[in-house]
Amino acid sequence: ILLSFRLVLKLMGAGTASGFVRFIYGLTGFFVLPFEGIFRRAVTQGIETASVLEPATIVAIIVYAFLAWGIVKLIQIFSGEKQQA
Repeated sequence: ILLSFRLVLKLMGAGTASGFVRFIYGLTGFFVLPFEGIFRRAVTQGIETASVLEPATIVAIIVYAFLAWGIVKLIQIFSGEKQQA
């Protein structure tokens, strides 16, 4: 969820003058760091802000979603839960 906030804030060109924006960027920066540099950032200049498409955040969301799914499946397998249709 926090990575989604980061993605939306970057796309909308949120400024780091806001404490909330700095908090989200600071908190999620650690999770995005392993994926930095995979793709180039796309920057679109607006009248007052610069919108940034940060592919590293999108990749992080996908990777962590698959990782969470895999962990849940492993827990189900080892706990003996039966899968529902």
